[in-house]
Amino acid sequence: MLSRVSQLALAGSLMLCAGFAAQKDHNDAFVSGDPAETRIAQQVRHQLVMLPYYGVFDDLAFRVAGGTVTLLGAVTRPVLKSDAENVVKRVEGVTQVVNEIKVLPPSPLDDQTRRAVYRAIYGDPSLSIRYGFRAVPSIHIIVENGHVTLEGVVANQTDKNLCNIRANGVRNVFSVTNNLQVEGS
Repeated sequence: MLSRVSQLALAGSLMLCAGFAAQKDHNDAFVSGDPAETRIAQQVRHQLVMLPYYGVFDDLAFRVAGGTVTLLGAVTRPVLKSDAENVVKRVEGVTQVVNEIKVLPPSPLDDQTRRAVYRAIYGDPSLSIRYGFRAVPSIHIIVENGHVTLEGVVANQTDKNLCNIRANGVRNVFSVTNNLQVEGS
């Protein structure tokens, strides 16, 4: 049987933007769904995970209320926002899509910070072995105006703390919000 982290890697991983992690009324597409969740939620999760331009620097989540799906998160490319809305509209049973995905402002400094935080986290030997060799890594990095938010799932509290230390050590990072979830918690 695969660990929860391995299952997430196989399914792809999506993450939440700062502020969404505290909300409990949405579905995190990077976390395996509840077996009792609706077919609509399962299909929306699947469609979001399969988006071709989704990457480690993007964040997607959603809420389902009847036939209305609200998309949440933040992305670096505007095309990902529109693609997410378009694929969710085609899910059977979805009558309305409210797209609240934020497109992060283009910023060369934020791009540089994203790459530096990525290298700091995935360049660490203990983290890269566990999380770095996946199609879509389970630790996501959202950067907006120098503020970093870490989202995803890690195997233990030590890995969560190490990611926080690594991100805080990067130049031009003003703050780090560590929303990483520990597997099994």
